[in-house]
Amino acid sequence: MRRHRNVKIVATLGPASSTYDQIRALFEAGADVFRLNMSHGSHPEIAERHAIIRKIEADLGTPVCILADLQGPKLRVGVFANDDGEDLAVGASFRLDLKDAPGDASRVQLPHKEIFDALEPGAHLLVNDGKIKLRVIECGADFADCEVIVGGVISNRKGVNVPDVVLPLAALSDKDRKDLEFVCDLGVDWLALSFVQRPADVHEARELAKGRAAILSKIEKPAAVKAFDDILAVSDGIMVARGDLGVELPVQNVPPIQKRLVRACREAAKPVIVATQMLESMIESPMPTRAEVSDVATAIYEGTDAIMLSAESAAGSFPIEAVRTMDNVAAEVEADPTYTQIIEASRKAKRATVADGIVAASREIAETTDVAAICCFSQSGTTALLVSRERPRVPIIALTSVEATARRLSLSWGCNCVVVGAVDRFKSAVLAAVNAAKSEGLATQDDMVVVTAGVPFNTPGTTNILRVAPCDERKIVPADPE
Repeated sequence: MRRHRNVKIVATLGPASSTYDQIRALFEAGADVFRLNMSHGSHPEIAERHAIIRKIEADLGTPVCILADLQGPKLRVGVFANDDGEDLAVGASFRLDLKDAPGDASRVQLPHKEIFDALEPGAHLLVNDGKIKLRVIECGADFADCEVIVGGVISNRKGVNVPDVVLPLAALSDKDRKDLEFVCDLGVDWLALSFVQRPADVHEARELAKGRAAILSKIEKPAAVKAFDDILAVSDGIMVARGDLGVELPVQNVPPIQKRLVRACREAAKPVIVATQMLESMIESPMPTRAEVSDVATAIYEGTDAIMLSAESAAGSFPIEAVRTMDNVAAEVEADPTYTQIIEASRKAKRATVADGIVAASREIAETTDVAAICCFSQSGTTALLVSRERPRVPIIALTSVEATARRLSLSWGCNCVVVGAVDRFKSAVLAAVNAAKSEGLATQDDMVVVTAGVPFNTPGTTNILRVAPCDERKIVPADPE
């Protein structure tokens, strides 16, 4: 199904979007990627949604990408004797400890010894999404005496963020390891890894995935921002998870971080998703706020590969409208001449390999001649990612005989993914490319396309041929190595 935009839309599934009709309607409204949130839903529910997506994929005859988002370790306080919680006043003293006893106005359990091992005087703890802020005055192996900096009501099992230290916690909890194995056996395309703090977290997930899914690191902690270059180097993609990031860092820091991370991902030719609260008001309203529309537009102007809906599509009252709003905003932004100017001004030349040179040349040819599309054969997906990094003005058609590659590439900017039979000669590749361009509605019989491929065929990393070919099959001659 042809999209009249290049940025992709990720829609989270949930109670509001769990049936065949609902999920298909989301896809037809513009969703390109479906997110399965492992924080919510049982394994049977996740398996049912996965099966529905694959049925829609088969019914429509187009690759559909599935992203499984692992929960990560959840840090929470214990329970209080008063079920309504306690009101902490600014300046008051409050203790966190390991004692398994109901909390009161002076203390509560924090059942995470790892936190106490990492804390130092002066560190801050944020409770309930930052609504309560505590500063550590004194701490030990099993306690932390704190001063209340920002007060409020603290109640049962509220979440805790520790922004000032790198916690000695793995990004994968026992639940995450079970979930990872489950969704990889199901056949998801991407794994989103929560609570990433260091490259080692990504390595652990990759070892467990064993090549069954690509690894997307969620940047939501200050430690991940500091180690971003190293994390990006070992990740297949990135999610700018602005929810926790905006809790653990001053909110004014988030926009420049978002911009920097998006540019770095594009330079590395790795897909990036901007997520969290993009159309938050549409959980309850059929219309977004002007500020939300501007937020979505800003991410698109920055060149992100994808924008994401969370509760808006999973539990909101207007999931279809939310997807359609994103689709409309994306189409309008990408039609703006300023968008093209911004995207092209931010392009950085990469000429490290032959493939870099081939894809750069394909973009330049497409923009200086009357070419309808760039068609790239890519078994592993690398060549298509390099073409996507160029952000060409013409459509990208990613052709592959590997269904898993087509699905994963559906997350990347501009990639129209088509599964074709294996080819072993360049003329066959050209014929497959022009047929795909016409069948996808991206070219006519009178157009020309740029075709990139590698010889020998079906060998990853061998992109070394570029050809401008007519879409009229009668004019295609074997001017290539057979």
